[in-house]
Amino acid sequence: MKKKLLKIVLIGKTNAGKSSLLNQIVGETVSISNKKINTTHEVIKGVVNFKNIQIILHDTPGLNFLKSKNKEERNLKINLWEGIDNADLILYILDSKIIKINNLKKNLKNFTFLNKKIVLIFNKIDLIKTNNLLPIIKEINKNFSVDSFFNISAKYNVGLKDLLKYIKKFAKVHPWEFTNNEISNKDDIFISTECTRNAIFTFLHKELPYKLVVKNKLYKILNNGDIKIKQNIKISNQRYKKIILGKNGLTIKKIREFSQKQISKIIKSKVHLYLEVIK
Repeated sequence: MKKKLLKIVLIGKTNAGKSSLLNQIVGETVSISNKKINTTHEVIKGVVNFKNIQIILHDTPGLNFLKSKNKEERNLKINLWEGIDNADLILYILDSKIIKINNLKKNLKNFTFLNKKIVLIFNKIDLIKTNNLLPIIKEINKNFSVDSFFNISAKYNVGLKDLLKYIKKFAKVHPWEFTNNEISNKDDIFISTECTRNAIFTFLHKELPYKLVVKNKLYKILNNGDIKIKQNIKISNQRYKKIILGKNGLTIKKIREFSQKQISKIIKSKVHLYLEVIK
């Protein structure tokens, strides 16, 4: 049986559920999911194999950066377009609760010249009445060449079986790019830093300094199988340190415990996490 390959890019507004869908399909957490804006900074690839078919899914920054001219967001824009250019199939993920038809039409116009198949995914259907989507589907069908429409709930794994069955038919005969046991282009070290970034997003709200960076300082497997991790939270302004530490160090403690628990769950080992905030 000849090996087949399918490259898919997941696009959509921030919080549409791209990372959740990626993780659900792969069956592991390879991309963090958070309600805060700008969660996905890089093109993260998730890999899943079905017999002779390998599917590579590209998670991307939100469509907010599609035509951004902000220098600080330049890499996000580049990563978004690279994911689109390298894909065979575009899955456009929509938050079914807050679809703005004019914005949707405007974004779809940006992709018509690419000559790629587009599948519209209405996510979070557990939160709406599906009949509400019919006028939107009718309007899009009238104006655009969309290959198909699917209603899903990535959070509750609803509709994914039918979606996967459909997209598999677009796989082409091609050598696999990843080995049989690889699930991402990112390693455990990257995922551990993403977990900490996710924890920071979770416990800091309006005070969140988006320019912070989490860097791995030590990742060591101990003799008993536990993992010892040291990470630096790098900030651009010293005043952010108080915000991250919190009163009596309570905020950084919550961040550390939350991240440590998430990392342990993902890599299936006991983790000892140490965090330091530096400028």
